[in-house]
Amino acid sequence: MAYKKIKTKKIYEEITDMLLHSIRSGELKPGDRLDSVEQLAEQLQVSRPAVREALSALKAMGLIEMKQGSGTFVKETPKQEIIFPYAPQLTKQNIEHLLEVRKILEVGTAGYAAKNRTEEDLTTLEIILEQMKHAHGNEELGEKTDFQFHSAIAKASQNPMLVNLLNQVSETMIEAMRETRRIWLYSKITTSEQLFEEHMSIYVAIKEGNELLAQQCMDLHLENVRATLIQYFESTNG
Repeated sequence: MAYKKIKTKKIYEEITDMLLHSIRSGELKPGDRLDSVEQLAEQLQVSRPAVREALSALKAMGLIEMKQGSGTFVKETPKQEIIFPYAPQLTKQNIEHLLEVRKILEVGTAGYAAKNRTEEDLTTLEIILEQMKHAHGNEELGEKTDFQFHSAIAKASQNPMLVNLLNQVSETMIEAMRETRRIWLYSKITTSEQLFEEHMSIYVAIKEGNELLAQQCMDLHLENVRATLIQYFESTNG
């Protein structure tokens, strides 16, 4: 009998889940100030870097904001929230559905980012790409920069509804992107260098203001991810 690999969560993921539950349940309300990194680390008996990683994940979801000199606060979130009917379990069908959603959202978003991006947006993307370039062998950094890159493209579109939409689905997206990225990198036919080059091509198109090319590069990237993942499932499930 074939058994699935048991997933163990990293410490920062457990902290993220705990704070996310507090926010979603209303225990932490918009405007509430979170305890400091030092206080959270002491209360939870975890390291400060783990707390910072968790806060970074929540910030990427658009659920908290960090105000210089004031602290970290829960943000106001849209009242209408998209509810996914299932957790991001990696079946072949769910992967197909996830990538369909990503294509619908991200291909168009890339085009608007090319049209509306600012110099600040380009600088943010450049910083993320530089971190991504040196993430080879560092799984956590690779996962983090992968999501940050796609999130930064949404922000560069200058469409707050797109940003909010991606934030609403980000809990599912982060987990699914984490798992799909691992399969992608473990595949014999792909490398982290190829993944980096595909992200770089999207950035270049956005920087050049080429809407069509940005859409094509994003579409090609997601199609390559899809093909690799489907091949993976077919090879492992007969």
